[in-house]
Amino acid sequence: MRQICFPSAASCRSVIVFAGLLAAASAPASAAVIGVVSPQSGPYAIIGEQVLRGARAAAGTGDQIVAIDESCEQGSGQAVAEKLAKAGASVAIGFLCVETLSGALPKLKEAGIAAITVSVRSKILMEDAQRYGWPFLRLAPADGEEAEKLAQTILTRFQNRPIALVDDGTIYGRELMSAVRQRLETGGIKPVFTDTFRPGQEQQLALVRRLVKAGASHVIVGGDRSDVAIMARDAIADTTPLTFIGGDVMRAANRPVALTDGVLAVALPSYGDLPAAAAVTQRLRAAGQEPDGYTLPAYAAIELVHATIARATAGNIPVPQALAGLSAETVIGPVRFSASHELAENPYRLQEWRGKGFRLLEAETD
Repeated sequence: MRQICFPSAASCRSVIVFAGLLAAASAPASAAVIGVVSPQSGPYAIIGEQVLRGARAAAGTGDQIVAIDESCEQGSGQAVAEKLAKAGASVAIGFLCVETLSGALPKLKEAGIAAITVSVRSKILMEDAQRYGWPFLRLAPADGEEAEKLAQTILTRFQNRPIALVDDGTIYGRELMSAVRQRLETGGIKPVFTDTFRPGQEQQLALVRRLVKAGASHVIVGGDRSDVAIMARDAIADTTPLTFIGGDVMRAANRPVALTDGVLAVALPSYGDLPAAAAVTQRLRAAGQEPDGYTLPAYAAIELVHATIARATAGNIPVPQALAGLSAETVIGPVRFSASHELAENPYRLQEWRGKGFRLLEAETD
């Protein structure tokens, strides 16, 4: 199955990827031949444009950036790796499809080329990378980190509150709530209410009243932003003091029902609103471009490329050896990797809806 993951954890779709060429921009710390993989045609061209936009904005005049076609077909990764080697790339970013990575990484190891994904979350792929020594960094959350952060939030902030878990019956909603429930019960918290609701309804008053009857005060929802908005609206109309907490899918359009102040979400931050991104965001918008989706993560990936090459040069070591424990200040904030090439900190953050956007309730390094 061909899959590409959107910035939202629950959104994965099939794609066919085409390639193009990129232009250079500001001066980097270390020039490089960099491969960039992203869709540039078809229904998912907007995602590819986000990656290209970020890479183009971060690359410097000394960089040679080469786009490599990615079909997302099983077995296509070897050809991708061969093209990167032929181009003389030292690092490649993007890799939106796990099928490409699984085939490319063994060949990239042979060629001494490092890979940075901004999208793929597969734990199995990273386990294989660690087992076989593949040169691979993941600039994206791993599977399970959303549930881990939701459970941690309850255990540290709301451990003395009656908790309810509800899901919309989708695979995403069920699996997320099941994982959260296991973590909560391991931590000594048993939900006072669990249920599956019917999504897409015009009102959820019956569910709200069942939650009240069960004595819940905080409700974790495995479902879409629109359903959470309706629940919160109906709770207010029923003068019911319920706090709703959604997951990463809360980062969606604020319609048809707007969120009410106080709704919480455990989600990736809006990188364009972070202080670290202010200058780049201003520059992009001055050029008529928005720092949305994968734009800033791709920009950060290029910054990590420069940091990796600088580290390899300073230590007189091959580029792949410079990946373990890498850290750098980036447009999306400080990024640090563990020895296993995963993000050292869970990137999900607790946020609260206020006015027209989510506001972080914790520091980036909490």
